[in-house]
Amino acid sequence: MKYTESAPKLFMNTGTRFHKSLIFAMGVVKYSCARANVTLGILDQQIGKAIEQASMELMEGKHDDKIILDVFQTGSGTGLNMNVNEVIAERASQISGLKVHPNDHVNMSQSSNDTVPTAIRIGAVKQVQEKLVPALEGIVSSLREAGDRYSSVVKSGRTHLRDAMPVTLGQELHAYADALSHDLNMLKTVLEYVKELPIGGTAVGTGVNSHPKFRETVIAIINQVTGQGFTLANPFRGLRFLTDLLTLSGVMRTIAVELYRMAQDFRLMFSGPMTAIGEIDLPTQEEIAGSSIMPGKTNPVTAEASMLIAAQVVGLDQANQFASNLGEFELAMGVPLIGQNVVTQVDLLSEGLNKFSSLLIKGMVPNQEKMKRYAESSPALVTVISPIVGYDKASQIGKMLNRGMSIREALRELGFSDKQIDDILDLSKLVRPGIQTK
Repeated sequence: MKYTESAPKLFMNTGTRFHKSLIFAMGVVKYSCARANVTLGILDQQIGKAIEQASMELMEGKHDDKIILDVFQTGSGTGLNMNVNEVIAERASQISGLKVHPNDHVNMSQSSNDTVPTAIRIGAVKQVQEKLVPALEGIVSSLREAGDRYSSVVKSGRTHLRDAMPVTLGQELHAYADALSHDLNMLKTVLEYVKELPIGGTAVGTGVNSHPKFRETVIAIINQVTGQGFTLANPFRGLRFLTDLLTLSGVMRTIAVELYRMAQDFRLMFSGPMTAIGEIDLPTQEEIAGSSIMPGKTNPVTAEASMLIAAQVVGLDQANQFASNLGEFELAMGVPLIGQNVVTQVDLLSEGLNKFSSLLIKGMVPNQEKMKRYAESSPALVTVISPIVGYDKASQIGKMLNRGMSIREALRELGFSDKQIDDILDLSKLVRPGIQTK
């Protein structure tokens, strides 16, 4: 463990350890490379089998506590690779009773320059497929179900935080569902790019010091282990650029922005209950106290926590932009950082989306009477009823609304019957295309 013992003197010591998914992915790489080298006849079979077993243990999380080097290390990820090599070599030596060397055997046909860039892509794909895709699918489904359920619940639209024409709560929820559905499609598309692995490119992309058939052999084994359908990247591009991961980060930034907007809207609809909008209740938020000094106060804590997650994901994307610029010629130099950031973004977004779906969307109770009253009180309705009642009466109604009357009250004062008012204020007609006529 000579390298691992000495490296902390030169690397940072922030306490930031590599995410479990990246340690798992390094195990996948080491397992697959050992098996490929044995298959190709260049690694002793007994040593190879011992490396495979030790790598499997790493994949199972049994040696996570031994991967101790900080994320903030050499930009190529050599520290992570050597830490893993030494842990596997030590364990493989115990298994086989032979002297397994971290470089000569565990790192055979490899370089830090292709193993770590490969592993961070494997880790990212694993996390996205297992966590973020299901979270997105879940919230899209919840939004669509709620949108259908509240398709006839009319409320006031708002633009610039001012009263506007009516919409339905269902239309708003379907808007969120549509946005996140597009994000899901983008996520699945970019994953195909991230699945291109540069393994076998070794130090600079040429593949020197590896068997001519190593690349295709190791990719096939990686796919047997993961079932993810990885393909071979142009190795020179895969070592030089991290922009496929940056694109993935960008999609997650977009999801975060939409989560933030949605959380803000829910927060505003929940505001009140007496002195603000108060259009929805969120009984799930009552499970914890909203204030340490004001008894009985309920706050939109899940929405606010989601907004904090969104802010962090956007910030990590900014760091990824910077990290993607690091490096010159044949090598990227932001590998460990962008690898750690991307899987962290997945964790954050998955948690935020799942909690938002289960606690806010499914737990929302619309205050339908208040929504209807607000919709009927919007001064914007004057524009719609003007062709029906005439310009002069519409002007009178506008003045009445400014004095705090509802349109229904104003029409009644102008002599319209309840039947006529119901016909004029048929809000269901105002939430779909059409022109009101006399």
